[in-house]
Amino acid sequence: MLLINTWSPESTEEPPAGEPTVEEFMAYEKAVTDAGVKLDGNGLDLATATTVHVRGDGERVVTDGPFAETREMVGGYYLIDVPDLDAALDWAARCPGSRYGTVEVRTVWEPDAS
Repeated sequence: MLLINTWSPESTEEPPAGEPTVEEFMAYEKAVTDAGVKLDGNGLDLATATTVHVRGDGERVVTDGPFAETREMVGGYYLIDVPDLDAALDWAARCPGSRYGTVEVRTVWEPDAS
């Protein structure tokens, strides 16, 4: 999974120069689709977030966000099917989000069937 971390609008720090355009993301979308590696993907609303935490005593704590202390926030994701980490890193580097924020590469956990 490629997690696209974009600069948080609530951050007190200055964002990196520039910002990926919609056209760049559309071209990337076409590239991952045409290559046949895209399984799923979507952008996320950057203006809203809700966090749920359950304390040890079972009390549920719900907090609205995003939070000013966060420099970056997940702005979207691509779920891709590639043969290895090197291929995933290549796709991550091609993502327009990697030039403005970061793209975190994660393996989807699959429990052992044995």
